[in-house]
Amino acid sequence: MSPVRVLLATRNAQKLVELRRILASSDISGVQVLGLDDVPLFPEIPETADTFEGNALAKARDAAAATGLATVADDSGLVVDALNGMPGVLSARWAGHHGDDAANLQLVLDQLADVPEDRRGAAFICASALVVPPSADASGIETVVREHWRGTLTRAARGRNGFGYDPIFVPDGDRRTSAELEPAEKDALSHRGRALRALLPALRDLLTSASPRS
Repeated sequence: MSPVRVLLATRNAQKLVELRRILASSDISGVQVLGLDDVPLFPEIPETADTFEGNALAKARDAAAATGLATVADDSGLVVDALNGMPGVLSARWAGHHGDDAANLQLVLDQLADVPEDRRGAAFICASALVVPPSADASGIETVVREHWRGTLTRAARGRNGFGYDPIFVPDGDRRTSAELEPAEKDALSHRGRALRALLPALRDLLTSASPRS
């Protein structure tokens, strides 16, 4: 039986690696994970929702409709207590240019320069959506989950693993930043790892529905 193709609606190679690692460590087999670079180009909608769930679902719906593939999409970001929950859904473009990790991270550090240690709490939030487009004999399915990861923010970046705000985020109960964790450790603890694992039951259902009926 050919593997079921699932599109992860991202061009971020590290996110693709994360999902493939999580699937490999689960009891799910028979899934081929593709990224946006593996499918024909289509117009991608901007992330304009005011919630992580809204952005994740919109991206998944958009890509599923354009490709006909079951699609996973996520929206994640950093919410900082001392910044009233910002940058939130603006995390990827906090400094003004989408995806400029170094500038985004430095802006948050600058904004917290005078904030004492006991008020540097923060959390990573991730919403993940799975959209299965309608087929000839079945209606479409949508599943959305949300997870979080609490911690505190350092005053300087540390570590070379991860991306985004990982180098300044120290998870509760640890002294290392997220960027200093080994990949398997991060998968087990992180907001994205938790959210992707929360989608595993829906992915199992997808495989079951794709299996040939006797």
